[in-house]
Amino acid sequence: MARKTKRIPHISVGKFYENHGEDLKLELITSDHGFERTISEPAVNRPGLALAGFLEHFAKNRVQVLGNSEVSYLHSQPSAVRVQRVKDICSTGVPCLVVCRGAKLEQDMINAAESLNTPIFKTPRSTMRFANAATFHLEHEFARTTTAHGCMIDYRGIGVLIKGKSGAGKSETAIGLIERGGALIADDHVKIRNVNGQLTAFTEGFSRGFIEMRGIGIINVTNIYGLGSLRPDAPLDLIVNLRPHSDLNEVDRLGITREKENVLGVEVPCVDIPVAPGRDTVRLVAVTALELQLRRMGFDMAEEFNHRLQEKLAAQQNHF
Repeated sequence: MARKTKRIPHISVGKFYENHGEDLKLELITSDHGFERTISEPAVNRPGLALAGFLEHFAKNRVQVLGNSEVSYLHSQPSAVRVQRVKDICSTGVPCLVVCRGAKLEQDMINAAESLNTPIFKTPRSTMRFANAATFHLEHEFARTTTAHGCMIDYRGIGVLIKGKSGAGKSETAIGLIERGGALIADDHVKIRNVNGQLTAFTEGFSRGFIEMRGIGIINVTNIYGLGSLRPDAPLDLIVNLRPHSDLNEVDRLGITREKENVLGVEVPCVDIPVAPGRDTVRLVAVTALELQLRRMGFDMAEEFNHRLQEKLAAQQNHF
């Protein structure tokens, strides 16, 4: 299925600080001149040899992280040398510098960075913890994203995207799953991102928790079902298409042949469920999600039945 995908080429230092500064415990120790500088790689870098003047193959497009080793080395150098090293690094156009463990830089190094409009932050986090957390946030910022029309539910640990034409019963099915212990991720406009081959579904903050019920209007699920009925995101594990019964002339009754849908390069299990008066769509979607969970645990009921059937047929042939 063709989808419009989006990937940002870069993020400004100012936006990175605004979005993740609180979580990363960043404190700006220079002016905000240079907040327009851009981060164009979803990873961080420890300057290492660059502090000794070797700038070949230097990862200048990444956030530069200074740990205890880097800070101690700079402090061991004469003022003129360390100032020149900082200027050499900043003149390459690095987005910013982050000093970990709350280490203190000499004022001459701060002045050198400010002279080239390079922001410096400090954080009490250890170098490794900061690097891991910053990389996590940057990978999400740079991840390819797409959108889908439907309802996204986390049902017992399985992320289910319910799709279908207008009036197919997507919202009603979602509410039914919430009443069975599920949690709403998104209604109508579902955003999906791919981070290292893992698909995650979410929605914009302003619409989170709201769902449209035909004939009733917009409702807030947390007001009715409590905070447990809402989650900010969930893995996309299963796609369920609600289809009119008349549209499905042939349905796989054993479940041996399983369809998949390509979403951002990842194959996601996909099931068509016929919708007709009298059919309990909520129960069918719930059973589909639980069946997927069992298969992931190594229990393939359709394959087990097929194996028994083959053994039965083989035994009958041998008997004759």
